[in-house]
Amino acid sequence: MLLGRRTECAALDALLKAMRDGRSEALVLLGEAGVGKTALLDYAQQAGGDLKVLRVAGVESEMELPYAALHQLCLPLLDGIDRLPAPQADALATTFGLRAGEASGPFLVGLGLLNLLAEAARERPMLCVVDDAHWLDDASAQVVAFVARRLRAESVLMLLASRRPIASMRGLPELAVQGLAEDAAQQLLSSVVRWPLDDGVRAALLAEARGNPLALLELPLASPDRLAGGFGLLEASELTGRIEENFQRRIAELPADARELLLLAAADSSGDPVLMWRAAAALGLSPEAGSAVQEAELLTIGVRVAFRHPLVRSAVYRVATPDARRRVHRALAEATSREADPDRRAWHLAHASADRNEAVAAELEASADRAQGRGGLSAAGAFLERAAALTGDPVVRAERELAAARYKYHAGAPEGARILLDKVESGPSDDLRAAHVGQLRGHLAFATGRAAEAPVLLLETAQRFEQLDPVLSRETYLDAITYSLLAGRFAGRATVAEVAASAQTAPAPGRSPRAQDLLLDAFAVLYTEGHAKGTRPMQRALDAFRRDELPVTEAMRWLAIAGHGACETWDDVAWEALAELNLRHTRDVGALVMLPVALTQRIAAHLHAGRFAAAAELLEEAEAVAEATGIARPAYDAAAVAAWRGREAEAVGLIQTAEHIAVERSEGIGFTLINYNKAVLHNGLGRFAEARNAAALATASPTESAFASWALSELVEAAVRCGDRTQAAQAVERLARTTTSSTTEWGLGTEARSRALISEGAEADELYREATERLGHSRGTVSLARAHLLHGEWLRMQERGGEAREQLTTAHEMFAAIGAEAFAERTRLELAACGVSVPQSAQQRTVELTDQERQIARRARDGRSNAEIGAELFLSARTIEWHLRKVFNKLGISSRRELRTTLP
Repeated sequence: MLLGRRTECAALDALLKAMRDGRSEALVLLGEAGVGKTALLDYAQQAGGDLKVLRVAGVESEMELPYAALHQLCLPLLDGIDRLPAPQADALATTFGLRAGEASGPFLVGLGLLNLLAEAARERPMLCVVDDAHWLDDASAQVVAFVARRLRAESVLMLLASRRPIASMRGLPELAVQGLAEDAAQQLLSSVVRWPLDDGVRAALLAEARGNPLALLELPLASPDRLAGGFGLLEASELTGRIEENFQRRIAELPADARELLLLAAADSSGDPVLMWRAAAALGLSPEAGSAVQEAELLTIGVRVAFRHPLVRSAVYRVATPDARRRVHRALAEATSREADPDRRAWHLAHASADRNEAVAAELEASADRAQGRGGLSAAGAFLERAAALTGDPVVRAERELAAARYKYHAGAPEGARILLDKVESGPSDDLRAAHVGQLRGHLAFATGRAAEAPVLLLETAQRFEQLDPVLSRETYLDAITYSLLAGRFAGRATVAEVAASAQTAPAPGRSPRAQDLLLDAFAVLYTEGHAKGTRPMQRALDAFRRDELPVTEAMRWLAIAGHGACETWDDVAWEALAELNLRHTRDVGALVMLPVALTQRIAAHLHAGRFAAAAELLEEAEAVAEATGIARPAYDAAAVAAWRGREAEAVGLIQTAEHIAVERSEGIGFTLINYNKAVLHNGLGRFAEARNAAALATASPTESAFASWALSELVEAAVRCGDRTQAAQAVERLARTTTSSTTEWGLGTEARSRALISEGAEADELYREATERLGHSRGTVSLARAHLLHGEWLRMQERGGEAREQLTTAHEMFAAIGAEAFAERTRLELAACGVSVPQSAQQRTVELTDQERQIARRARDGRSNAEIGAELFLSARTIEWHLRKVFNKLGISSRRELRTTLP
């Protein structure tokens, strides 16, 4: 038991026991430098002597090397890669440079690592230790956080130590490591100071150390004159600096060759003693230097090279002169294999260069290409930024800075990208480069919450590109339309109509227009001349996307906005096909950053088709993505599912939160969508005044036309029920501008249903029958059920009871079957008014499965393998196996086949 750490050690013991019992856990140890985090990690490693241990530490100087820490962590497991599912095996092998291939997203890499750990832990439980996690490279940190969140039943314990909270690890269990209590601090100080010490000085030492174990061990070793005076209380950062100063003082007492060997070890994080001694030989250092640093208890040289404490490494590196640093980096570059580790070699060469050096800059540029190929976008940006700093030619330097800015933007570092763009603009002027800068500034504006600025910047850029690069001009116009649609009512002076009008001047596409060219032209006509002229061009564009001839990366860029075009023109056949295609692409490549958008579109299409269970299943996947990535999104999906199901208590809170975030982010389209769903909820509940208010908000801005058009049909129903036929009639005419030209059964059926509500007598009856006929040939199952409900309500008011009962019975059966609880209850009450008694719907009796068990059981029932279920829910196949055993026990069955009869 560590001195003064009974509680912390007990917590680690409990985690180790849970892991040996078959559970997996993760824990982040948080505390200042020297407070004892590394000692606790050592304790866990010693207490888990029977475990397989993987250990790595982040290194400040290598924070920009992509997957550097992750590669070291995984080295002992790499022979098991080929036993993984092929996409995961390819992702890991490509990331670690074991084979050539397409770059994979960090979360597909994470899923591969999760299963790699799970398979290795089948033989022996595993302890993964990550020290100094605050210095992990971004790519490694993201993957480690992903794995830590998804550990369940693999018999893996992951311990991470960090001086400060890490954004990607937010939400993981944490243990705050504080300074030692006074009695423990005195005992530790007494174990170091075995000579007489003045009580005032002892009290001053204890006060300055504030229970920090490393401070208690190191401060007494300072020179006597520093001990004689007493100390004032220091901030934590000053205390860290004082400890480093004491390390530096001890380092200064070493011989010159020992100091240089320490600096050599500090400059390279690989911990490879062979590499270190090869570089040491190039510097003319003798083995005696190694003996000196080990006798000083600052460095251990064995199978790996390890510093006594990370602060020793930083103290060594910071006290060295720039010339001394460059000297050791040059030696390390020469000792590093150009073939086996070209990126690390290039990084050392960069640190060894004091002046402009095009040869080194070119090597760094090649490293950036390799990093990008492995999905290390942040690292690619860092390589190129360093290459630019070493570039003499101002034009080449500006091009490299621009490329670095792009990588930083895609890596989620907008501030770093902005700084680089400022440098580009201060360099040599060039029209094409300036246009590229404007394009990236437009994307940055939206990414940083300035939604109204993005379409303006992109519109200006598209116009600049017209004479410089016609292809980029057209793509930038389409981006500008996309952002103006997203901003909607908050778009300011770049509304979608204004952007579309400008897009009509875009250069003509080539002889064979691409799908995105057709889409741009369609939007330009749709938003300037209306649906009557724009629908047919949109249909041609949608047909081009449905042929699925685009490369996956291009398709993923445009499929979401193409899906919006399908919604604009009431083409639910194309909408469903494009939503399914987009979801398949994002899953196949593991693009989890884009997956939430693809899931949102697919969930909406499922709700439209009355597949509420499928929508809920995808909602579970969306929540798994959010948990796995730690990226929070507005709850549009969850609010929509709850609203369509009619679950008021659940829906209201979700709607309020999502509406607030939409306004905060200036996402007008989100604001419209959430109010449309609110109108659906209240119409289902029969609260027509509330539905009318929500629909009025959703339809207030024509710039959000697709979802606003959907909301118009809600407004018609609510306004009629509130007695305002004038408002309803105006809404029908607005609706007809988009539906009449659609020629789709969904659009024309929705229009007929809405016109029926404001009509009388035989005309109303005819329109209701037209609505049910047309909607019956569409994908809109819920729309069809609602048409039967409205017709039945109208027939009852006309005292045509027999016909009313027929329509209402059909509606009730449909609502009950799909789970539209509010509409089902509204229909039941209408049937009761017709003299038909229908029992109030009760929840189906279900076995007490947890939400996650239910997700897994449904997928197993439908024939998915453990690996496939794990890939969808971002869990290891071993965890899926563990959950299924529990499901079988609860259900009293023994095979997957029996799930088909046990689970409806």
